[in-house]
Amino acid sequence: MATLKSIFAIIGILYVLYLLMGLVIDITTFDQTKGGYQPPYEGWSGKAVDWASMDKTTTGLVKRGYAIDVHINGTTGMISFGFLGRKFDWQTPSGRALKVHQPREALINRGFNPQF
Repeated sequence: MATLKSIFAIIGILYVLYLLMGLVIDITTFDQTKGGYQPPYEGWSGKAVDWASMDKTTTGLVKRGYAIDVHINGTTGMISFGFLGRKFDWQTPSGRALKVHQPREALINRGFNPQF
């Protein structure tokens, strides 16, 4: 019985570690830009969001991650996080995001009609 408890404890610990590592990777790889935080949002560096690599859904685009999925609604622009089968709304794109990452243009290119 103690062996079975130890096996389940190890599985639980490994799952939590996998989840934490996945969260860190997912969060740090979504926005890989730095700088340009004040209007007119120029002088930034790094790699803007690769919208073409995201999956198209009926409501928008989704970047599938190890632990969380990042959704952007094709009409409202609402950015949401999918985690453990639930979806949590976060925010619409900021002025910086609109200039640097250009989500409106990406959504139009993928067949959506953004209203933000």
